[in-house]
Amino acid sequence: MSTPSKPASSEDILGQKYDRCLADFLVKAGVGFSVGVVASVILFRRRTWPIALSTGFGAGAAYADCDRSFNSARVPGTRIVSPSELASSK
Repeated sequence: MSTPSKPASSEDILGQKYDRCLADFLVKAGVGFSVGVVASVILFRRRTWPIALSTGFGAGAAYADCDRSFNSARVPGTRIVSPSELASSK
């Protein structure tokens, strides 16, 4: 017999979101760092600013994705509809 699955607790959901955000941050900042190193070596004669700039871009993109994950009202194109607006539109 199959047992009914337990609903996930809010702490588990929050932990999964934090784990996803951390993994996303490491990947995007790592890719930005790698692109910065390549750009620094090939284009900018081993200057350090392309590394810092591209790592910052990666970290910023990860931060924006994490912010959208925790606050769904910040997703572009969505709006929060109150129950009274919903009832009046019917």
